[in-house]
Amino acid sequence: MTMGDELPVTSLVLPVLIRPVLTQLEKYDLGASQTLRAALTKAEAAVPGLNYDLVAGIMRRADIPVNMNESLLRLQGTLTETECADLRLNRSEEAFQELNKKSTALKKILSRIPDEITDRKTFLETIKEIASAIKKLLDAVNEVSTYTPGPGKQVLEQRKREFVKYSKRFSNTLKEYFKEGQANAVFVSALYLIHQTNQILYTVKSKSE
Repeated sequence: MTMGDELPVTSLVLPVLIRPVLTQLEKYDLGASQTLRAALTKAEAAVPGLNYDLVAGIMRRADIPVNMNESLLRLQGTLTETECADLRLNRSEEAFQELNKKSTALKKILSRIPDEITDRKTFLETIKEIASAIKKLLDAVNEVSTYTPGPGKQVLEQRKREFVKYSKRFSNTLKEYFKEGQANAVFVSALYLIHQTNQILYTVKSKSE
């Protein structure tokens, strides 16, 4: 895997794997969970990929062979609303709630890829669902942008362009998959789309809430 390919998996370990675990820990020790969450979030901001290195190191130490790209895709589909609270938009306007729904829907569909990629007929239907979900997400972003003030709107537009770029890359990766059968490349490309979706949500939260 190239350094570029590592970006989505390294950036998603914290929201997809570690934060949900800490959310479960809150039931037993709220203070400890909040302290760990703050510490790991701060560490990730200072050293991007640190949480990935931590998890990967544990896996190597335990000699557990895991495809992290595939595993994070699967885990994305199991997250509850509470476990995704850090990414949830809190504004009550319909445009923001629609963006919540459309982003969740796209990520749920993408999370099914590891289970469906080996069944060509099913996977082709899933690809159609993904294309539709991408369009609906972009429509939702356009609606939210009308609530976003000038400088924030420019940042959001840049995020949208990045999302479109990785959507096209995902489409090209699918074409290559049907020629060469490299499933992991599809997993990586799907993680890029999830990462870009999260980036849109983070941007809206910081610029519009």
